[in-house]
Amino acid sequence: MDGEQRRAAILAALRGSPHGLDTSRLATVVGLHANTVRWHLGRLQASGLVRSSPEQRRRRGRPAIVFRLTPEGVVAGRDEYRFLALMLTDALAREATPYEAGICRGRHLHEATPDLSVAELLDQEGFAAEQTADRIEMRRCPFSALAGDAPQIICGLHHGIIDGALAASESDREVERLDAFVEPMLCVAKLRVSESPVRRRSPDGGPARSPRREPLPSRARRSPASG
Repeated sequence: MDGEQRRAAILAALRGSPHGLDTSRLATVVGLHANTVRWHLGRLQASGLVRSSPEQRRRRGRPAIVFRLTPEGVVAGRDEYRFLALMLTDALAREATPYEAGICRGRHLHEATPDLSVAELLDQEGFAAEQTADRIEMRRCPFSALAGDAPQIICGLHHGIIDGALAASESDREVERLDAFVEPMLCVAKLRVSESPVRRRSPDGGPARSPRREPLPSRARRSPASG
């Protein structure tokens, strides 16, 4: 493998390990010497594709340094707009709304990696998401170039993805509203306790409830950096 192929292999290994890997484990997974992996990790960090942090553990001793993908690293080499086209094509084929298409995607994300929180699932999709109390903050939009021209479609998808993942995880929360572009690089999903059991569209075509429409702020009509 040349250098680019080795870095691609490291990114692929990290993409399959949401909680991160240390250098030793990465070397084992990609079949390279640990020193070689360290060198390539340095290149990937300099490019903004990988970040490092101490491993979170309770036992004594110096924690290992684990490496995770940044939002840019998550989507590196991935055609996000082809993914969007596939979601919308599926929605049209089933005569579903963007929200309902998002519900299916959210359920799929949870079923693929059920041990992750909703914020971690979104983070793995490149949203740079964090959850604090009853809100999920997203500091990156995978489809930002389109969100300003079609906020109801793009934000509807995002709303559905979050509700679908919450429902699949049997959470008692749902999205109360999605505030788009509260800051140039920030969208916020505000959560609430579900007022009643909700039947959402599943991959087999079951019924869905459309979310209560919320007016989007005027900023959503500008060219956003997040959505």
